[in-house]
Amino acid sequence: MDRCVVLVDAGYLLGASASLLAGEPSRSRVTVDHTALIASLRERAEEETGLPLLRIYWFDAAPERRPLPEHRRLRVLPRVTVRLGALTRAEGRWVQKGVDAAMHAELSELARNRACADVVLVTGDGDLLPGMMSAKEHGVAVHLWALQAADGDFNQSEDLVGEADERRVLDREWITRSVRLREPAVAFPPAGPPPEIAKILAAPPTARPAAAQAPEPPAEPQLPAAALKVVPTPKDLAGRAAAVHAAHPQPPAAAAATGPVLRWSSDRGYVDRGPTDLTTAADALPTLAQLTTAEQRWADREEDITAIGGDPHEVGQVFARRWTDRLGDKERLTLLWSDYPRVPHRVDGELLRYAARFGLLAHKDDQIDEHDRYAIRAGFWKELATRVPGGELIVVDD
Repeated sequence: MDRCVVLVDAGYLLGASASLLAGEPSRSRVTVDHTALIASLRERAEEETGLPLLRIYWFDAAPERRPLPEHRRLRVLPRVTVRLGALTRAEGRWVQKGVDAAMHAELSELARNRACADVVLVTGDGDLLPGMMSAKEHGVAVHLWALQAADGDFNQSEDLVGEADERRVLDREWITRSVRLREPAVAFPPAGPPPEIAKILAAPPTARPAAAQAPEPPAEPQLPAAALKVVPTPKDLAGRAAAVHAAHPQPPAAAAATGPVLRWSSDRGYVDRGPTDLTTAADALPTLAQLTTAEQRWADREEDITAIGGDPHEVGQVFARRWTDRLGDKERLTLLWSDYPRVPHRVDGELLRYAARFGLLAHKDDQIDEHDRYAIRAGFWKELATRVPGGELIVVDD
């Protein structure tokens, strides 16, 4: 058949991309536009072989061979087939199993059945040498593609290089069209008053506006720097909640209508807490699940699979966009700013569970990395800042 087929070892391609762009082979250091990457592979393969593409096979690994969101997005693209091996822990690191065997079997089967005239291999593993030799014996021309190595040397088996009919190197310019460095997580700025208020508070009493002047409070004993509180204590939160309820009183009927609230306890899982147990008024805001219809839930899942890349910062922004749009009354969200950068407990738990769907739990011992936590929440606040009155005064880009 006068067609070409592309077999991609995703571990090699993305690991080599990370080495080239970030200086280390960790795939978590880069973000991938899979749609653009597949289009680039198809265009390059048809140009190099002079034949139309039959199919791109994407070989990767996943825990328990369960497809991650990126695999689900890939397999719905036209002319793409995903084959998964197992991802297991060995000596403190993740190791893929079965990927080379699957590539060898697919390559041999395609050649034996004369399904194509040319095969493009994007890999560096010498274990594929027997499969390459078998394909050549069946009359298939084998093109071996390498990614530009970070140190300028080969990042492929020399036996593969010597046996290939054609060899090409995908350079930095080519790979950066669809793969880029992941932006470092941005830590939250220290909690405090907005810059305008900080300037007023820092000015001498005589220089302050009349409205800003207030009677001097009685002097308090100075505490050593080590004793200053950074995280509010339960007593502080209780006082804050009392102040919020005093500023926004509710009739008994309205307070009772809020009903019990699910709160997370690390010892007991979810437990029911009454409305009087809310830390602040912002905790009474409904969750995204409560605001989402069945039709919206289906559309959200479709968007997650086909359009969302899975970057932690992007995930936080998408979640905040949906939540804000469906809440409707943006004025209610101004309650959040008194607690920035704290996200209401129920919403925060829902946000992290949503992030877990993008594989952010899979490669870090079943825990979301702290840098990812910061990035997820930073994306959440950044999106809200553009949609809620007054948010731009608190969320400041570094």
